[in-house]
Amino acid sequence: MTEYIDLETPLDNSTIEKLKAGDKVRISGVLYTGRDAAHKRLIEMVESGKDLPFDVKGQLLYYVGPTPAKPGQVIGSAGPTTSYRMDTYAPTLIKMGLKGTIGKGSRSKEVIEAMKKHKAVYFAAVGGAAALIAKTIKKVEIIAFDDLGTEAIRKMEVENFPAIVVNDTKGGDLYNIGREKYKTPL
Repeated sequence: MTEYIDLETPLDNSTIEKLKAGDKVRISGVLYTGRDAAHKRLIEMVESGKDLPFDVKGQLLYYVGPTPAKPGQVIGSAGPTTSYRMDTYAPTLIKMGLKGTIGKGSRSKEVIEAMKKHKAVYFAAVGGAAALIAKTIKKVEIIAFDDLGTEAIRKMEVENFPAIVVNDTKGGDLYNIGREKYKTPL
């Protein structure tokens, strides 16, 4: 039986610091969404001294471009997108208090260092399970950059959203841990 850690957003340092690479979590509460184009605009807003469309403190950003909802659904497929495309922007948001990001794939050294310094984590959502993930999303509203279509920033209410901690606040990296298991001594 798989053990999950249940998390309720927003998150704080004491919760984040207990998480370790490899922990399986179920997230409930609010997630914000955004991809490359939205992140670029967020950083432009920060650099020009404007308020962001949501307070990033304690929040999680899910890297997703959901498909349109079918009749009777709140959202279409909502699988993770590749995270490295946001690596240029993530350290700034983490420094501002963002507590985590959700996506797929590895993160850059700069993002990992920002997570260690400012107490944030990176979660992986399971790629290929977009329709299943969509079932955990209970409510969605676009809150910024409507003109970006699928890449607009959304506020999503989720219940038991499944994810795995990839990078923790101590520098643990699930991908590196996995690779080490398969190395053979010379």
